[in-house]
Amino acid sequence: MESVYIHIPFCRSICSYCDFSRFIYNEKEADKYLNALEEEVKEYYLNEEIKTIYIGGGTPSVLSETLLNKLFKIINLFNKSKKLEFTIECNPEDINESFLDLIIKNGVNRISIGVQSFNKTKLEFMKRNSDFLDLKTKINLIRQKGINNISLDLMYALPKEELNVFKKDLKMFLKLNPDHISTYSLIIKEGTEIFNKFDNTEEEIEIEMYNYLVKKLKQKKYIHYEVSNFSKEGYESKHNLTYWNNKEYYGFGLSSSGYINGFRYENTKNMKKYLEGNYRDNEKLLSKQEIMEDEVMLGLRKIKGINVEEFYEKYNVNIQDVFPVKPLLKSKELVYKNGYLFINKDKIYVMNEILLKLI
Repeated sequence: MESVYIHIPFCRSICSYCDFSRFIYNEKEADKYLNALEEEVKEYYLNEEIKTIYIGGGTPSVLSETLLNKLFKIINLFNKSKKLEFTIECNPEDINESFLDLIIKNGVNRISIGVQSFNKTKLEFMKRNSDFLDLKTKINLIRQKGINNISLDLMYALPKEELNVFKKDLKMFLKLNPDHISTYSLIIKEGTEIFNKFDNTEEEIEIEMYNYLVKKLKQKKYIHYEVSNFSKEGYESKHNLTYWNNKEYYGFGLSSSGYINGFRYENTKNMKKYLEGNYRDNEKLLSKQEIMEDEVMLGLRKIKGINVEEFYEKYNVNIQDVFPVKPLLKSKELVYKNGYLFINKDKIYVMNEILLKLI
């Protein structure tokens, strides 16, 4: 295992579209949670060298200075690589000089900012806050402090969102010159405030937005390296590539998941159980077939696709002998080039349909 994900399930407010495990921030409850998190790490971590750490949520930046220090003390239990990629998610309103000084002192070298949009109507719908000029000042401060790996989250295809609104939003994002952009089309899920109140955007409009996104970011020299992720050269998320390359990783915290020694596991979503030390909800040892299926589903999310030779070296079988690759090559839904099998760029937005044909 080279990667660690840590989940912090607390927020100042709950976004209308969010279905993650999350709670309104309470200092005492968060303190209890970190105590349980420390015990989980001590129970399961096996002292491997860790090359990527990702603190997500929720909103990790909502923690007080005292609790952030407590969190970083837990993280010091890990045997960290000298070339560690260390990411923390934060909301724009939490970024200030003291917060930056604290996280930099503790080794954070990558920040993922949950912007989502600068459009007032979209922000009201999502129950979020983002101000362009304020964030521009804060990004300049982040860079002055020495962090030069900044990722921004962009959400699109909200109900009734028009293409020109999305174009303006993307233009504002690009003015901030981020090193990495993660994009998400809104999917209305059960358990959210907007479930059964709104319909998902029509697929044709969503595809039009996605195609514009891909074209525009390519013009601005961003590398489209995964279906929803774009980066400047050398700024791909090493942590997320752990997932897409089907490598093993630890997941610590409420509702987190992990993949260790052939076992995939999910932690409980029940805070009471978690605080009592009953961390794992389910755990499953994968068969070779299931691992190969994961390899295909995750690997084809990468624009570069799957290295066919590496697949053979890993599993001692040819990919086309296990999955119905040839018909999809014939229909041009899949492409084989320079040793890689990948989804045709014209078909990326319907990749789920292609994956269903494969698996």
